[in-house]
Amino acid sequence: MTSSPATPSPTGRRAVRSDERRRGVLRLASLLLAGIGAIAWLGRSADPASRPLAAGPLSLGAAIALTGNANLYGQDQRIGLALAERWAQQDAAGGRAVRVWLEDGASDEPSAIAAFNLLIRQGVIALIGPTLSQQAFAADPIAQRQGVPVVAPSNTAKGIPQIGHFISRVSAQSSVIAPLSIDEALRRDPSIQRVAVFYAHDDAYSTAEVQIFDKALAARGLTPVTVQRTQLADNDFQTPITNALQRAPQLVVLSVQAVAGGNLIRQLRELGYRGQIVVGNGLNTPNIYPICQRWCDGILIAQAYSPELNTPINRDFQRLYRQARGDRRPPQITAQAFTAYQVLHEAIQRLHSKGGLTGVTLGQARVRLMHELLAGRYETPLGPIGFSPEGEVQQQRFYVAEVRMDPSGRDGRFALVGQRSLNGARP
Repeated sequence: MTSSPATPSPTGRRAVRSDERRRGVLRLASLLLAGIGAIAWLGRSADPASRPLAAGPLSLGAAIALTGNANLYGQDQRIGLALAERWAQQDAAGGRAVRVWLEDGASDEPSAIAAFNLLIRQGVIALIGPTLSQQAFAADPIAQRQGVPVVAPSNTAKGIPQIGHFISRVSAQSSVIAPLSIDEALRRDPSIQRVAVFYAHDDAYSTAEVQIFDKALAARGLTPVTVQRTQLADNDFQTPITNALQRAPQLVVLSVQAVAGGNLIRQLRELGYRGQIVVGNGLNTPNIYPICQRWCDGILIAQAYSPELNTPINRDFQRLYRQARGDRRPPQITAQAFTAYQVLHEAIQRLHSKGGLTGVTLGQARVRLMHELLAGRYETPLGPIGFSPEGEVQQQRFYVAEVRMDPSGRDGRFALVGQRSLNGARP
């Protein structure tokens, strides 16, 4: 008689299952470790910074606002970068070609971060952007960690260069220029005592600039009779304007972005305010004209650029601008974008002529470029500029302009009404 197989006891079955689980866990752990190792190896091998710097044109990545509320600035910046490329091509003999890869940084932080990451992975030698200071505080640390030079064309908030030693800017911070427009308003009407202030409390640029305006007003013996907090997305300002006008201000100071600012100016005038209006750098674009239209007329703004600066590079810049845009004056933001490309281009050419781009990796080239950039002095459309060791722009000439609209109320210009040389900002 044959015997049937013995049935394992419950204790034996549990032991078998436990051994199988342990073996499964060990196999899974081995696979995970192998996968992590493979990913790490692929990451190192795919890291563009570790690769030899390729021959041929070098790429600058530009992450600017082509969509969203800040696209009014991005339009100006895109033109400036295109003109700078044309300028560089006119004198390219014997130098290293430099091209721009443009990515939409949109008007929010996640988009700027995504654009920076994409351009860095594509192997750019340096970055221009992002458009807004609030975006810079989010995206610049990524470039800093990766060792990629950044030149900010329009970030004016306090603390941008302090993000790290790979971060610089050609846009003078608000503390340097914002008080100049207040001085012009007081020169026109020394009796001003009552000031209303509007600012966007959810925007890094506005919250930084309004502190500068507050200090400038206090230094001149003025205390705001009201401070109205707005938001970036606001378009209807009837309530804060009504509240402000109840305090009978003689001067209104605005620190907001372009779309909101254009609407705010228009609604201030429509609701009966007739006094002077001083605006911050957020309205430093002719793209506000279609928004506030004839109500833009007379606003005062401090600027880091004047079309009336009579230098060879500014004449070249204006000639290129007229060829592209007709008989119009280039705005500050376009000049600053042009300058951001120019300083990087010139630093690259100096480095190339010294042999500093030969036999190095992309990462090493980025480090050398940052050092060369900060060491240079540049004749730009903004005037002569340089950089402090931490990347802050050093600029001497600044201006105050008044918006003067044409009879149609659809177009206008920034008319120079004052200028100042600040020796402390000299390169």
